[in-house]
Amino acid sequence: MKAAIFRQGDLVVDTLPDPVPGQGQVLVKSLACGICGSDLHVFKHAHSFTETMRRANAPEVMDLARDVVFGHEFCAEVLDYGPGTERRLKPGTRVTCMPLTVSADGVRTLGYSNALPGGFAQKMLLDEALLLEVPNGLPSEHAALVEPMAVGVHAVEKAALKGGEVPLVIGCGPVGLAVIAALKLKGVHPIVAADYSRTRRALAEKMGADVVVDPSERSPYKTWTEHAAVKPAVFFECVGVPGLLQQLIEGAPAQARIVVVGVCMQSDRIEPFLAIYKELQLQFALAYTPEEFARTLRHVAEGELDVASLITGRVGLEGVKEAFTELGNPERHAKILVEPWR
Repeated sequence: MKAAIFRQGDLVVDTLPDPVPGQGQVLVKSLACGICGSDLHVFKHAHSFTETMRRANAPEVMDLARDVVFGHEFCAEVLDYGPGTERRLKPGTRVTCMPLTVSADGVRTLGYSNALPGGFAQKMLLDEALLLEVPNGLPSEHAALVEPMAVGVHAVEKAALKGGEVPLVIGCGPVGLAVIAALKLKGVHPIVAADYSRTRRALAEKMGADVVVDPSERSPYKTWTEHAAVKPAVFFECVGVPGLLQQLIEGAPAQARIVVVGVCMQSDRIEPFLAIYKELQLQFALAYTPEEFARTLRHVAEGELDVASLITGRVGLEGVKEAFTELGNPERHAKILVEPWR
């Protein structure tokens, strides 16, 4: 099979052996797979990523001297089953699932594993126990975006909204847009969102933001104050660059909750006393629960979460490397999908 491979710090297209399903596994054909901001971060900061995973005692840490196939936002088609499976879904059934496999060898994360290829390959191995059938009529490219939307759903759940809060979303890339969509789904208003990109601000409005602001022209925190009055604050950091967390601590009012969703893979500095003086709550959010993933699939299938607006490009395997570069321009792209058979 063909795949776009992260090899020796570069992205190359090459042929790999077809994967063979083991105990409890399903062989699938990758139909569509989104390029995640985490893929861009790992591509740029691979050594920092692997070192942090080691320090976090992750069950699996990829070896950068060996091939890795990225891709964890996917929709796929069932091809065949390995031993010990129930074969509950017929070949040809379209599926998605959390990008994990669980076996006697431990937990592996699809897209960041040397052992299992991710969705930038033509074929993958999935865990049968985690498979979710894509409802009839839902396009494969929309099903592939259930994963990033579930990140937004999880972040909003982590915010532990009690009612009456006015949220501020800093950063309107795919993560911030997913958070905005999840807040809208919760019926939270007004939603204030900030981004330097005009294109992303327009997308934020389309996804449900009530007020958008360009930080180069006006302070997002002053804008939030004008719309929140004395209501509780919940701020979402959806960028992941050094210095931004300190900026939120400075801009937040007393008793605010800050939910960190953006993935910063570099060292950062904050002033703890400032956060202590304001009695801020700092919550970090990663991924989602199985229930949140399944619930997000239902919301997408029922049209309650808009994913079509996020798709700004499609490429085959030969276009993956260029797509990684193109995604650095927020005025051009939000989400590029990889179609391995294109």
